[in-house]
Amino acid sequence: MVSKIGKYAFLLVTLLVIFSFVAACGGSQEKEGGPEGAEGEVRPSNPGGAGEAVNLTGDPTAGADIFKVNCVACHGEEGKGGVSNPGSTDETVPSLNPIDPGLVSTDAKTFVTNIDLFLEHGSTPEGSNPALVMTAFGDEKVLTPQQIADVVAYVISLNK
Repeated sequence: MVSKIGKYAFLLVTLLVIFSFVAACGGSQEKEGGPEGAEGEVRPSNPGGAGEAVNLTGDPTAGADIFKVNCVACHGEEGKGGVSNPGSTDETVPSLNPIDPGLVSTDAKTFVTNIDLFLEHGSTPEGSNPALVMTAFGDEKVLTPQQIADVVAYVISLNK
């Protein structure tokens, strides 16, 4: 009887080890090495969370003025893009009008946060040696949280 219990215990332990191995090695299929989060969400290359701007109400009119001074050189008039960025994977600066679908959300707070992350922390485009990189407007204190909220409101207004 003891040998029968020993065989079942051995079988049970073996199955647990196999299950543990399979769960550890093959359970999740995460993408590596890109600025994308879950399900195609686009994320900046630089780490950091949302800034204070996500809790403020942005003024798209004020944001348009701030955009002209700080963003047009790279993202083009009204964020329409077309600016060359040699050394980046696609050789251009991303358009903000229309914006990458991975940033868009039907949830307003999520949409605001997705744009805020780039403005707060900046980003380096994929590629061998991009000539242009996104400034970390929040981290470097180039823009105030209210100014960031205004730019976010403006960019969202371009995509309605």
